[in-house]
Amino acid sequence: MADSIGVIGSGVVGEALANGFLKHGYAVMRGSRDPGKVADWLKSAGEKAATGTMEETAKFGSIIVLAVKGTAAESAVDLCGADNLKGKTVIDATNPIADLPPQNGVLQYFGNINDSLMEVLQKRVPEAHFVKAFSCVGNALMVNPDFGGTKPTMFICGNNDSAKKTVTDILTTFDWETADMGGVEAARAIEPLAILWCIPGFRENRWNHAFKMLTP
Repeated sequence: MADSIGVIGSGVVGEALANGFLKHGYAVMRGSRDPGKVADWLKSAGEKAATGTMEETAKFGSIIVLAVKGTAAESAVDLCGADNLKGKTVIDATNPIADLPPQNGVLQYFGNINDSLMEVLQKRVPEAHFVKAFSCVGNALMVNPDFGGTKPTMFICGNNDSAKKTVTDILTTFDWETADMGGVEAARAIEPLAILWCIPGFRENRWNHAFKMLTP
């Protein structure tokens, strides 16, 4: 496997995706502001796994996964370093979830519906190739989910076609079908899907579902 993966984030989303890439033969480094937060993960992750700072991880990966809280996304990108992200595919799994409780099961977002978090990040590092993915499903279902033979749909967007092809190939390996929604502006529609996905979970404790786009 030629590509190396740098996963930025010490939470459950970063862990799920890092484990998924390791499962499929990639070399993976997980980056955190405090690498000690992922030290326990490293103990059992295998010989192709490593940990480091966000800057070290951004340098390591030929593909970068941004899997941090939305409120920390801009600072995480800054800590990675623009030069380390230049020309690379950056899989953006973030959502602009505010540090506020859900209202009747509905997540609260920060920001502007006409300026998604992904657009903010893309403007912050114009020479990186951001692709929104893994933002509309829970971490337990991100890698090779089992829906009885039916492949769920992952909605992606981004300005670089080559980067979207790279992410589509990864999603195929992870047993997803891909729906390309176009340029970065489409993140304005994709990011709110996490609100919808979470409602059955918060209201009924059901977290085992995904979206499916049907065409005739």
